[in-house]
Amino acid sequence: MRSGLLRAGRVAALHAALVALAGAALLPLWWMVAASLMPAGEAGSAGLRLWPTRPTLEHYRALFTELHLARQLANSALLATAVTAISLAVNTAAGYAFAKLRFRGREPLFRSLLAAMLIPGQVAMLPLFLLLEALGLVNTFAGVIVPGIASVFAIFLVRQSALGIPDSLLDAARVDGAGEARVLWSIALPALRPVLATLAVFTFLGSWNDFLWPLIVLSDDRLQTLPVALANLAGEHVQDTERMMAGAVLTVLPVVLLFVVLQRQYLAGLLAGAVKE
Repeated sequence: MRSGLLRAGRVAALHAALVALAGAALLPLWWMVAASLMPAGEAGSAGLRLWPTRPTLEHYRALFTELHLARQLANSALLATAVTAISLAVNTAAGYAFAKLRFRGREPLFRSLLAAMLIPGQVAMLPLFLLLEALGLVNTFAGVIVPGIASVFAIFLVRQSALGIPDSLLDAARVDGAGEARVLWSIALPALRPVLATLAVFTFLGSWNDFLWPLIVLSDDRLQTLPVALANLAGEHVQDTERMMAGAVLTVLPVVLLFVVLQRQYLAGLLAGAVKE
């Protein structure tokens, strides 16, 4: 009886600690949303305010009417969606090929790709920019999309997950007359769904938040992305905390929605292989 009460007390204390940590983690996000709804000057007044005295959407209206952020928002959504869709197709095919297809030089080529992960991305920026300039892709959306369509980390992740698919299952489909494209689509992709959802979240998040590469490649104001526009906004309205927080909410909201939609598959992908029976 006493041991049962002690165990229940420990569980309750653990739950209380987790709730407190979750609240501490969510507090900055809560303040960001609350500040975006406050009248001008209220967020910067004395004391921490967690709720607006007079909620208003004036800062969101100003972002779209005065600063015309709708175009940058659409540009970011287009680029992040395109990079995510194309990279998923390319990295899935590459990872599946390295895991399940036999071809000469497969292992040395894969080890070379892994070695490339050690090279910092910033080192490759100048050669990549010169290459895109030679191809006429600078100051175009393609100049942002092309460098993001293949990722060594994503290929590695798909390959490791595809190694868990039984070869006998794929061979049975081939014996029934299915080609490699049909085997990949009908057999491998359903089994890879959790890791693909994880990659989709990572890729969309990385592309959506990418600031440096779009700043380098896109010089036309009409092609700017949301992070670049918000950086310019910070320089022009550094004292306008409420408007800055409204811009931050616009940046975070699509990623949160994507995570909510894919959370079940995303968590399954993270936990894949973590539990062994």
